[in-house]
Amino acid sequence: MQTSNFDFTLPGELIAQHPVEPRDQSRLMVIRRQEQRWEHRTFAELPDLLNAGDIIVRNDTRVVPARLLGLREATGGRWEGLFLRALPEGTWEILATTRGRPVEGERVVVGQGLKLILEARGEAGRWIVRPESDEAVHDLLGRHGQVPLPPYIRKGREDPADRLRYQTLYARTPGAVAAPTAGLHFTEDVFRRLAERGVASVDATLHVGLGTFRPIEVERIDEHQLHAEWAELGVPAATLLSEHKRQGGRIIAVGTTSARILETSAITGTIQPFSGETALYLRPGHIFQGLDALLTNFHLPRSSLLVLVSALAGVDLIRAAYAEAIQERYRFYSYGDAMLIL
Repeated sequence: MQTSNFDFTLPGELIAQHPVEPRDQSRLMVIRRQEQRWEHRTFAELPDLLNAGDIIVRNDTRVVPARLLGLREATGGRWEGLFLRALPEGTWEILATTRGRPVEGERVVVGQGLKLILEARGEAGRWIVRPESDEAVHDLLGRHGQVPLPPYIRKGREDPADRLRYQTLYARTPGAVAAPTAGLHFTEDVFRRLAERGVASVDATLHVGLGTFRPIEVERIDEHQLHAEWAELGVPAATLLSEHKRQGGRIIAVGTTSARILETSAITGTIQPFSGETALYLRPGHIFQGLDALLTNFHLPRSSLLVLVSALAGVDLIRAAYAEAIQERYRFYSYGDAMLIL
């Protein structure tokens, strides 16, 4: 299938720069696949749209303050890095940008004075760096890093409110460099009303990586490759979900990351515990075995995320729904509105 099938033109003013307040007042487009139609709701109405006995699966990853701004110690030149992961030997893998050409052994000073030694240059701007501190990695990032907003939100510039708002209420496991944004709409009131309706919540983890923003640049979607991301579905959760599916129950994935966890765990046909890296690429033709419905945001053109929702709902239906969303002035991307595919 051609990548051009997943392209569209979005007016710039529809790219949400700030989240709505309160969280659950974002709009919600409900896609009903069997009837091939949609309706317009608000996210606060979600409990009314689900059934007693449904289970929602949430991604409890926590976004780390991964954006590092500082100066090169030797030249005073500006330097910017994005923390990608901690390595066992106490070093970090980062993606760095600078106008000059740093050399191995050089130091950069970030945040409130943290020094990083550039130990080894990798490919495509990646570096292995060593912090001059014995503190835990997430303590250091919390003090010296900034929220890693995507570039389409205020050119990545952090507002104080982003520390709270670019994080789900149920974020528990630090490791993501981007938020699982479908979960940003939930409030305690929505969870309370879901529980009263008999809808249960189960948590899994997928640490969203930098590749989530990478567009499909090849002509055919089958030629695109996803970067691997670490994910985990524990034994109790997998057992519960597998039995729920066996009994004919419905599973709703909160976000494309939860969808990828579920479909990775169900690759053999039944939901099994999983822990490790997944690069599962869900595209039209995939038979979904781990989920029955999906709650998601509106995604970038030519992205693997748009391909994923099209695999579930159908390419033509998603194209028509996105055209309707643009006409109705829905807000797009990370801080934007939501879509429920039933």
